[in-house]
Amino acid sequence: MKILVAEDEAMLLKTIELKLRKEGYEVIATNDGREALKKIVEVQPDMVITDIMMPYSSGLEIVSFVRQQIEKKIPVIVLSSMEQEKVVMEAFDLGADDYVTKPFSLNELLIRVKKLAAQFQRNA
Repeated sequence: MKILVAEDEAMLLKTIELKLRKEGYEVIATNDGREALKKIVEVQPDMVITDIMMPYSSGLEIVSFVRQQIEKKIPVIVLSSMEQEKVVMEAFDLGADDYVTKPFSLNELLIRVKKLAAQFQRNA
């Protein structure tokens, strides 16, 4: 399973990437929204994990792009800070499937990834 992770905080991106790779996932790591949008088209990931606030294109733009431009329905998890509740609600309105509030446990993120992956495989 290919998971695209879009996160502009370098240490967090690397940490998520390492955890997912250790669990056997193929990870495409991007550190800004523009690169994430480009990679979504190029590699057609099976899941997207995106931060809300990023340079060039926001996580909201990524959610919207995935829902409107990608034919295959893929799960999208949004990462956000606690004070961004209104933005998280907007992400759900645009089609996000789940969100994780920063700071978070990598194990919690992994559980959500596995749950969404199983849910989407059943519905495929």
